[in-house]
Amino acid sequence: MLTHISVRGAREHNLKAVDVDIPRESLTVITGLSGSGKSSLAFDTIYAEGQRRYVESLSAYARQFLEMMQKPDVEHIDGLSPAISIEQKTTSRNPRSTVATVTEIYDYMRLLWARVGIPYSPATGLPIAAQTVSQMVDRTMTLPEGSRHYLLAPVVRGRKGEYRKELAEWQKAGFTRVRIDGAFSAIEEAPTLDKKYKHDIEVVVDRVVIREGIEPRLADSFETALKLAEGLAFLDPADPVQDPPGSKRTGVAAALEKAAERNVLATHAPEGRIIFSEKFACPVSGFTIAEIEPRLFSFNAPQGACPACDGLGEKLVFDADLVVPNHALSIKKGAVVPWAKSNPPSPYYMQVLASLARAYDFDLDTSWADLPEEAQRVILHGTNGKPVTLRFIDGKRSYEVKKPFEGVIGNLNRRMQTTESAWMREELSRYQGSRPCEVCHGARLRPEALAVKIAGEDISLSTRRSVADAYDWFANLAPKLNPTQQEIAKAILKEINERLGFLHNVGLDYLHLDRTSGTLSGGESQRIRLASQIGSGLSGVLYVLDEPSIGLHQKDNDRLLETLKRLKSLGNTVLVVEHDEDAIRHADHVIDMGPGAGVHGGEVVCQGTLEELLACTTSITADYLSGRREIPLLATRRKGSGKFVTVAGATANNLDNVTVKFPLGTFTCVTGVSGSGKSSLTIDTLYAGAARSLNGARIPCGPCTGIKGLEQLDKVIDIDQSPIGRTPRSNPATYTGAFTQIRDWFAGLPESQARGYKPGRFSFNVKGGRCEACQGDGLIKIEMHFLPDVYVTCDVCHGARYNRETLEVKFKGKSIADVLDMTVEDAADFFKAVPGIRDKMEMLKEVGLGYVKVGQPATTLSGGEAQRVKLSKELSRRATGKTLYILDEPTTGLHFEDVRKLLEVLHRLADQGNTVVVIEHNLDVIKTADWVIDLGPGGGVNGGKIIAEGPPERIVQEPLSATGMYLKPLLEKASVKPVVVETKPKKPARAKRAAAADEDELGLVAAK
Repeated sequence: MLTHISVRGAREHNLKAVDVDIPRESLTVITGLSGSGKSSLAFDTIYAEGQRRYVESLSAYARQFLEMMQKPDVEHIDGLSPAISIEQKTTSRNPRSTVATVTEIYDYMRLLWARVGIPYSPATGLPIAAQTVSQMVDRTMTLPEGSRHYLLAPVVRGRKGEYRKELAEWQKAGFTRVRIDGAFSAIEEAPTLDKKYKHDIEVVVDRVVIREGIEPRLADSFETALKLAEGLAFLDPADPVQDPPGSKRTGVAAALEKAAERNVLATHAPEGRIIFSEKFACPVSGFTIAEIEPRLFSFNAPQGACPACDGLGEKLVFDADLVVPNHALSIKKGAVVPWAKSNPPSPYYMQVLASLARAYDFDLDTSWADLPEEAQRVILHGTNGKPVTLRFIDGKRSYEVKKPFEGVIGNLNRRMQTTESAWMREELSRYQGSRPCEVCHGARLRPEALAVKIAGEDISLSTRRSVADAYDWFANLAPKLNPTQQEIAKAILKEINERLGFLHNVGLDYLHLDRTSGTLSGGESQRIRLASQIGSGLSGVLYVLDEPSIGLHQKDNDRLLETLKRLKSLGNTVLVVEHDEDAIRHADHVIDMGPGAGVHGGEVVCQGTLEELLACTTSITADYLSGRREIPLLATRRKGSGKFVTVAGATANNLDNVTVKFPLGTFTCVTGVSGSGKSSLTIDTLYAGAARSLNGARIPCGPCTGIKGLEQLDKVIDIDQSPIGRTPRSNPATYTGAFTQIRDWFAGLPESQARGYKPGRFSFNVKGGRCEACQGDGLIKIEMHFLPDVYVTCDVCHGARYNRETLEVKFKGKSIADVLDMTVEDAADFFKAVPGIRDKMEMLKEVGLGYVKVGQPATTLSGGEAQRVKLSKELSRRATGKTLYILDEPTTGLHFEDVRKLLEVLHRLADQGNTVVVIEHNLDVIKTADWVIDLGPGGGVNGGKIIAEGPPERIVQEPLSATGMYLKPLLEKASVKPVVVETKPKKPARAKRAAAADEDELGLVAAK
């Protein structure tokens, strides 16, 4: 029996013939410095080979539908199991994907409401009873006398197929006519149906003219229709055109009648349709539910989705706050952004606004905030049909037009509806925000679905609960059901409760079931997939996870580790790439990669049990775990400039009317358990409000009563973990601007001057100097159909990206292709005499990216690496001392040693007088902060409050603070006692000059 997964000779990326033995059915952690080869070993070698072998065992037909992976560069791997990768990628950006749908909880909920739910009438609030044939006849007889109708049996409703056999059977049963997809025809002349598309087929049971004495015939016809269509019948009007009383039937009506008599095609819209059901119908309002099936509760199916918003629950509308983002500006200064974007602004629009100012007595030089409410309403929403005199000057001619004014938002709506330009639509969409659908109010479902309730709740209300709240509700639901319902619901409730329990165990009890997948962080979406895998109950599988502790507070880490152990106990092998100290200490086996990063890594420094790792003197990881190394406390804590930015009355998401001060000139940490409201406060409110005010950004700001103190800053910069580029042509050199200087340097060499080469010659994005065989990519993609696409090195440039003539230009014996293939470390030394290039390389080294290649494609950088590239770009700018930097968990993917380097960089920004605000769970970061804002006490509805704020020493004294509880031991071990000192601000004149230069470089205009 195989007891280990044996890897021999792994050379993928920077791995140097690595040999490891991973015990099966155990929890193994791979750790090491960032860029040391952890992911190359875990994902690119072990997982890739496990997945490849499994897929290769399938038929060629099946393989064409599956993602195939190339064979990794490894000699051989023994003892592999089918592999499942759970990475940090966001689950889905589709707005129809929610927490409930991804975890399959919603599928079971739909089944529960379909089988146990009771429909209620919207008119009376009473349960809807089944209709009898007599009630159907009585309802039909209330229609106008003499009106004509078709009684139809809806035998096929939105299903694929050809239905030739069924049509023959209906004809044999004596029926002569059908309506297929809205068109009438004789059965023998029915069109051939495409089986790939969904169809609606209704058999014409009777043609009815309402008059006295037809009740017996109606009853027979209804019974026939109900039997044919499983309890359903449609009554559609047959008079699309009404003739005056007493007139002869001529014209269109006569033509339709004759066509119907000849049994040829005659279409009409089913307006005025009445649905009859043996099952569910309200006798008072006529509200009817055709069928209660799981698809009725699906907002992704036409049978259940709200027709107004197509199941999205929201609509895009032009937002007044995006049209006028800065209320401090006047109309002349460009307050109405869509009409002031051109430079100079459009004379037509300015003359319209000037005419409105004369008509409604307001001044174009007055700030928007000081304009009368009526003036604001008229400018945005128009004169509501009331004519106004608009005066225009065309050259030397002036003229007046009296007409209603549509308003800026009306103008944008009209342009959006009439334009055929994709560019214009994209431009106008920047002024749109989402609003709940006015029909379903965000429920996503049609009224028939929302009429079905269990214990007084429709399915939409239940999905608006948090995981913790839903867990309690479903756990206590059975006693509220009658015995029959309990028997039906027993198995369904078991599945729902199990899945909710798994989400709770991985620390996601604060998430709401209707939260869209696109708003989840990488760590959250990874833990959702982890919960789903536990629910699947598989055994004998190799699970490979990428830092599942990301975004988790220390309080939630224990539950996550218990989940990983449970996955192991099912008979699986769990392989985790992780930096978290608790995860390393709980592992059965540890593999430490290193000793450095990039070309300096790719080796196994130590592997074995935790005790064997701690005894290893060559491991940096062991040094930190054993206490031989530590991230020290700063000798002093900054007091700051004495000024603050205050966010007042914040209520975004779960924030509970929070008012908090962010001290300027300090390093501030926003902490709290997962889901406590950190991002809602820092990103959605503080950053969004500051970006709108200082950078002129058009992004929605979280609701709050105001943000004060922004005038003391010159700009705000959000350094997140989104990719620095979406194509392989983006790289650290292009993003930081170093590549422009490298191209300029090569263009200035004597050889280039002699040949007449310009900087564009050294770009691989444009024709001229690049290799045209691969168009500057260095690789050529070969499509292999049911085999994976193969990327082969270009046989013309051999991966160099440039043509032969361009590569002949060299500096110190190196071509521009050689420079792009250098590590940042080597490039800094190579260009040590070129300050512009050297400084940018040094900045990349300082944030711990010395191992990354200068031309490494952006698509291969991790989220943490991308964030540090952005940070290095900001560090290379001229410091102003008045910048607000906001970072969301910058330690993601960082080793202890990398965290130490990152902290040096962030503290240097604060030393220059800037304000650094960091959302963080890492205790080593929190303990070095000048100021901590701790939210909680729990997540979701139990969070959103300020628990404590002040230096770390103040946080540990707060008994309600979960952060303080875990932070206290670290502060007690610290040897350096902090002393509070005040940061000296820069001289005003110097700071002003620096700010102006920085703004000019950014291309931003700060709103003064």
